[in-house]
Amino acid sequence: MRRTLLQDFTTPAWRAVAGARTVLLAAPRSFCAGVERAIEIVEQLLARRGGPVYVRKQIVHNTHVVAGLRQRGAVFVDELDEVPPGATVVFSAHGVSPAVRAEAAGRGLDVVDATCPLVTKVHSEARRYAGRGDTVVLIGHAGHEEVEGTLGEAPEHMVLVQTPEDVDTLDPPDPLRISYLTQTTLAVDETTAIVDALRRRFPALRGPADADICYATTNRQDALAVVADEADLVLVVGSANSSNSVRLVELAHRRGTPAHLVEDAGMLRPEWFGGVRVVGLSAGASAPPGLVGDVVSALEALGPVTVRERETVRETVEFILPPVVRR
Repeated sequence: MRRTLLQDFTTPAWRAVAGARTVLLAAPRSFCAGVERAIEIVEQLLARRGGPVYVRKQIVHNTHVVAGLRQRGAVFVDELDEVPPGATVVFSAHGVSPAVRAEAAGRGLDVVDATCPLVTKVHSEARRYAGRGDTVVLIGHAGHEEVEGTLGEAPEHMVLVQTPEDVDTLDPPDPLRISYLTQTTLAVDETTAIVDALRRRFPALRGPADADICYATTNRQDALAVVADEADLVLVVGSANSSNSVRLVELAHRRGTPAHLVEDAGMLRPEWFGGVRVVGLSAGASAPPGLVGDVVSALEALGPVTVRERETVRETVEFILPPVVRR
């Protein structure tokens, strides 16, 4: 599922930063249950039906995962008009709007839905809040596929907010009928600041009984915070379009620790390691676990490495596959 990128660690730049290091592994890290489910759906379809199996957008936001599935016969498309009528198409883990579902039905496509159940929960909440007459504030990042799908559930009743400052511009028809939802992959502390701003301006604000930010995002942020406080440098394995991976890097920065997002070990740079003896290492929820091992191996090329894990919680969540691909 991945390609390993090798570097020449014998160059003068790398030799200058060679030495013994400790690697603190944040746990949990890498794949979450929703990502595992989405990938397995595509793998099962390819095994049972052969290629091509079409996937709208990236099944999860990781270039290695996408490349591996493409090699096995998955065809990734941006829009449904690229899918032949009647073909099998998988909706990604990030979810889609009702308009996309209607388009798929109109074209006679065989849809298999890999939307993460936690995203489906947010969609259901959006419909429920809008149905009772609320203005629904969605906290999230413009242009993210999950946000586009959620906004599509009730576009005439929803408004997107990205920062606490955006709250000042809101003008709901009825300030007493306002609720909020969040994208599932946000930073917990930044989201709290926005919700606090909403509550100050709209005391009648209502929201979900359970936080929309998913357990996996929260768990990875909590674990990253622990290793960031002990590390000289933090590395997060993940793709640049992975929201939860980017949030981990931002969290380390806010805690005062230099941090970098890397696709794989091939992106490591010698200038990051001068004077660094303790490296915190994590991976976003869509990054394959093996890529973390590759980074550790790369650091071992620079000198002895002591690996210590910092586990904050053990994840046991599993999501059931849809019947069409269930064994």
